[in-house]
Amino acid sequence: MATSQNTIDFLLDQLAELHSASAKKMFGEYCLYLDGKPVGLVCDDLLFLKPTKGGRALLSDIVEASPYPKARPHLQIDPDAWEDSDWLCELIVATAKGLPIPKPKKAKQPPTA
Repeated sequence: MATSQNTIDFLLDQLAELHSASAKKMFGEYCLYLDGKPVGLVCDDLLFLKPTKGGRALLSDIVEASPYPKARPHLQIDPDAWEDSDWLCELIVATAKGLPIPKPKKAKQPPTA
């Protein structure tokens, strides 16, 4: 079951104060970004954040689950918790701070003749 556009729209609306929050569709699901840094996934209308110390510190009940088969466990965030946009923004920022900066992609070389 793929994530609905309504779910992504609601999530991004809740994160509106983080002007650099975005989501990119990937295989019917979404990757959630902050400042171009992937912080989590939205799969089957559920939010899964990459596990970090900062993110864990803001959770009262830690639930780890895999967003898709054979994926590493992520922190699964209860959809009811999404209603508190201030807390959700704080959680996303804390998660992003605990992650390394993504390596820049190398430009594709034009084929040589």
